Amino acid sequence: MTPNTVCGRWIRWVAALALALASSLATALPADLVKELAFGDGEARSKAIAALVASGDAAALPVLQAMVDGNMQTVGDSRVLLVTGDKAVDAFTGQDVSPLPADREDVVANNRLRRELATAIAGFRLSSPDRTVRLAAAKEMQNSADEDALPAISAALAKESDPEIKGLLAVTQASIQLASSDRATRLAAIRALAQSDAGATRTLLANVLVKKDGKFVETDDEIRAEAQRSLSAVEGRLAKGDIAARIFSGISLGTILLLAALGLAITYGLMGVINMAHGELIMVGAYATYVVQNLFRQYAPGAFDWYLVCAIPVAFLVSGVVGVALERAVIRHLYGRPLETLLATWGLSLILIQAMRTLFGAQNVQVENPSWMSGGIEIMTNVVLPYSRIVIIAFAAGVLLLVWVLLTRTRLGLFVRAVTQNRQMASALGVRTPKIDMLAFGLGSGIAGLAGCALSQIGNVGPDLGQSYIVDSFMVVVLGGVGQLAGTVYAALGLGIANKFLEAWQGAVLAKIAVLVFIIVFIQKRPQGLFALKGRQVET
Repeated sequence: MTPNTVCGRWIRWVAALALALASSLATALPADLVKELAFGDGEARSKAIAALVASGDAAALPVLQAMVDGNMQTVGDSRVLLVTGDKAVDAFTGQDVSPLPADREDVVANNRLRRELATAIAGFRLSSPDRTVRLAAAKEMQNSADEDALPAISAALAKESDPEIKGLLAVTQASIQLASSDRATRLAAIRALAQSDAGATRTLLANVLVKKDGKFVETDDEIRAEAQRSLSAVEGRLAKGDIAARIFSGISLGTILLLAALGLAITYGLMGVINMAHGELIMVGAYATYVVQNLFRQYAPGAFDWYLVCAIPVAFLVSGVVGVALERAVIRHLYGRPLETLLATWGLSLILIQAMRTLFGAQNVQVENPSWMSGGIEIMTNVVLPYSRIVIIAFAAGVLLLVWVLLTRTRLGLFVRAVTQNRQMASALGVRTPKIDMLAFGLGSGIAGLAGCALSQIGNVGPDLGQSYIVDSFMVVVLGGVGQLAGTVYAALGLGIANKFLEAWQGAVLAKIAVLVFIIVFIQKRPQGLFALKGRQVET
């Protein structure tokens, strides 16, 4: 459950309880503070909000929430009503008001007052027994709190035992105290900010070191030195977070490349077929996932979160069947003729693209993530690991494990490896190589479909989806070594991580060029790739 969901539920709960709590407001809250909120000017209202926050009285929460929601109304210059729908209570007496007076006027809160109200409400939420609510309130205050919130933050810090929430509150408190006129308070605040990992903290500390006309604006040498130490600590932490984010993004991209190239590694390694339609088999798997999603939405909306579980085998089977059909109808007649095979598969890719345009339209379609793949894990303020990417990484690892088991622990895998290493000898020993070719091509095509299923969870699905991955897939296979599973894994992850670091250095286009140049140079020096096939090749 996300913090925004919890916040929304908390607000609705407050609104629902407003009428129930209203009977206690007359005695629990000072009438003069409520009157200032409704009738006072901007300064008086701010003081009234600060006084309610300082009191810590939870009975003030419905009143403040009613003011934020526009549910506080006045009648004349003496009555204040808290309105919910067609019902209302008198904020002073707690009595129901029925019927509603016709001469009611809304209490209008400007933007400044709304910020103060939001901070005050967040302060009250910091005392909630629900940790998720308190955490959301602490994050909200980190972005909007001012000096008026210091009493609420101090009170919450004294009671808080959760390390994460306590750390957020301490940094928020230090950020506010940084503007204090007291030197000791400022030094303590600067030292506390050294523990932060937020980008905004770097800006706060950098402001202490600003120069104007060649001179530091901050004249205190000790404060500047402490700010520099804290700034270095924060920048170091942010740099580590940035590196961690790039590594994760690189692994995420690498697993996508691995899924896209895994099937190609089998077909290219076994038959030497340069299958230019491999990207379109990825696209077929993505569209199969889209169809399953729509079927679940129409016929089983209550089980929608589990559509992906059904889409995985469907994507594998549909792409596998299409691959077998292509191999039986066209590719098997072109073995040993690489140029004709390349041209034929390129033609097949165009046919598949046009078929999808005819069936689903030229526009991209959207595949929704299940609810359990929404959100992410925040390991640092500037580093969030999306659940969708984490699931895809785990999924790719599972597919890789199953392919390894299939190739090394099954009879079909034994035949595939035998044909890959020496086709004529395998045939002489009774292996039906045409059948193995068909099954291997179907397996590689099915794995491409699984790649499409995964890709549908991180972007839109369109007829040109596969075109973005076919070149990268071939680079992974060639770099890793033709027919080598381990080489494919190392090459995919290595290229993914290298791409992300190069993108941060020179941009996406130059990163692609740099990777391509590296692969060309590498293949010139080591044509067999990272891992060479073991065993004698009788064929050329």
